[in-house]
Amino acid sequence: MTELIISLAVGIALSACSGFRVFVPMLVANLATRFHALDLSNGFEWLSSPTATYILGAATVAEIMAYYIPVVDNLLDTITTPASFVAGTILTTSFLKIDSPELQWTLGILAGGGVAGTIQAGTGLLRLASTKFTGGFGNAFFATFENSIAVIFSLLTLWLPVLVAVLGVLLFVFLLKKVLKRLQTKNK
Repeated sequence: MTELIISLAVGIALSACSGFRVFVPMLVANLATRFHALDLSNGFEWLSSPTATYILGAATVAEIMAYYIPVVDNLLDTITTPASFVAGTILTTSFLKIDSPELQWTLGILAGGGVAGTIQAGTGLLRLASTKFTGGFGNAFFATFENSIAVIFSLLTLWLPVLVAVLGVLLFVFLLKKVLKRLQTKNK
């Protein structure tokens, strides 16, 4: 039971980080599994391959750099919102060691994808607000903050997965309320 809780916490924590940057937590997961700091569930060995390291490394650098380009950062949010859902789903599912693939994927989709997608939607709304109020000049600071959160908390997940998962869930609840409130305001 403890192993299940820890593996779910690792997945949710990394998924929450993928709401800030899609590829940073995937790269951290890749490197952590390659150096045997984390164990993947069966069928996800590809995530620890050298090829995945090169691809995720290049994608991480490209994503981080792209968020510093005005206009591109807002356009990137339209791509990274569904991508973060997919990354969150994969990250959570890949660490869950459950005999039932149906339960494994259901938890991955609901917990991992839900947390990642909601956090990404929330940060996307914050970036739009930053663009509106600063003319885009504040977006570089916002991007630096997001990059820092993604890197620090992805690495922190290796040592304190339950704490990072709890923080991720709290952020999920906070941002979900903000997103729902924004949608209700738009519909009025």
